[in-house]
Amino acid sequence: MSQSKSRITAIGTYVPERILTNADLEKMVETSDEWIVQRTGMRERRIAAPHEYVSDLAIKAVEDMVDRYGVTVRDADMILVATSTPEYSFPSTASRVQSKLGIASTGALDLNAACAGFVYAVQMADGLISGGAYRKILVIGAETLSKITDYTDRTTCVLFGDGAGAVLLEKDEDSPSVIASVSGTFGEGGIHLYKTALSEQMDGTDLKSGCLVQNGREIYKWAIRNIPDGVRSLLSKGGMNAQEVDWFVPHSANLRMIEAINERGPFTMDRTLTSVEYRGNTSAASIPLALQLAVDEGRLKAGDHVLLYGFGGGMTYAGSIVKWTI
Repeated sequence: MSQSKSRITAIGTYVPERILTNADLEKMVETSDEWIVQRTGMRERRIAAPHEYVSDLAIKAVEDMVDRYGVTVRDADMILVATSTPEYSFPSTASRVQSKLGIASTGALDLNAACAGFVYAVQMADGLISGGAYRKILVIGAETLSKITDYTDRTTCVLFGDGAGAVLLEKDEDSPSVIASVSGTFGEGGIHLYKTALSEQMDGTDLKSGCLVQNGREIYKWAIRNIPDGVRSLLSKGGMNAQEVDWFVPHSANLRMIEAINERGPFTMDRTLTSVEYRGNTSAASIPLALQLAVDEGRLKAGDHVLLYGFGGGMTYAGSIVKWTI
């Protein structure tokens, strides 16, 4: 029996209505529009309403996908949701999506790989389809980071926003999307970006409980030291060079960080897609948001080769070279 392969057949996104501008943040903490733009490249971010949770954003992203492409998701046989901000420890966000969308018979699983989560979920979906166990998988990256952000901390509150993106992967022997993938973890760096749950210690170090805590300086150093080589390894694994890839889509953590990665890596900013300027850092949602913006702008087209690379809390990273087939 020949091995099954998967193709991305649709994409959809959603961001909440409320816009949090740099001017708004100036009224909340000691900061300025100039300071935020110079250090992050961010101008706006979207914020979920008090009654709006991550499953609500995920469902609206899927509904947007259905509206755009006319696809059917009721026969999906697996739902994978990448998120670090579920409204419940259990039931899973994926099971909430299943219930609200009325998908009668499907597996449902959340995975937590922070900002690498969406790419991990794409890799997992491709593997499940390629193994022959599944044929149609709904992959969602969704976050409500505003609900775990400390808005008295000027170093982190300017960064994070909320949003969701969904793609549909389907069995396709003839036009597969995923060409090559890599992933990895530097667990020793986990203490640099965390949100406590049941424990308030990590490896003997006391943690701050409650909101997201980030050591931006250490994450920046780790990213610019490791991501460029990771990108080159992925290109090598795919048997491609940077000139054969049309678009680089890193996690939209911070525009200055992406610029620094590109200074050390094989891509230039004019071939890099981000969602950072008007969405902020949306963790697992940032890559699908960047893809959708590029589709809407007419930049990303069917047949383009795209290198996705998520990285963040854990410290985790995951990259995939994808042929865009929509």
